[in-house]
Amino acid sequence: MSISSLFAGAAAGFIATVPMTIVMLLLHRLLPWLERYPLPPSRITARIAHRIGLRKRMSQEQHLALTALAHFGYGATAGAVYAPIAASWHPAPLVGGIAFGLIVWLASYLGLLPALAVLPPATEHPARRNALMIAAHIVWGATLGLLVDRLGGRRRGESQPVSEARSRL
Repeated sequence: MSISSLFAGAAAGFIATVPMTIVMLLLHRLLPWLERYPLPPSRITARIAHRIGLRKRMSQEQHLALTALAHFGYGATAGAVYAPIAASWHPAPLVGGIAFGLIVWLASYLGLLPALAVLPPATEHPARRNALMIAAHIVWGATLGLLVDRLGGRRRGESQPVSEARSRL
């Protein structure tokens, strides 16, 4: 595991959070009215801010800024975890990235967030909201996989990412 791999993964995870967020916001508008309550990044931020006594002192603008910081920070952190895995596993960029995106969704929404009592498990959310979040994580993972391959896949003297060369064999 190299420091450059971690930074490439963090950068890729951060950037991949942009299309993920766009998908989340667009699909949120398609939900039935009763299911259009705040998306998980906002709910998670509000819950944690409430626990540590900040929620009542935060303006809406501060809540939105903290939500974005946490959301993009989580994406960057997860990307930093993925890059060294991809460097040793050498998956096809889309397959590896999407698989990792789905693993992040499963681990977060069925494991970490319920275990920390931040959100109920995904099994207690409406199916359409789960579909929205799964689709967003697929977009994040696909983007992450492609970016990690592009940012971290080239070695000195190579003219193409390792995964492209391997896919031609």
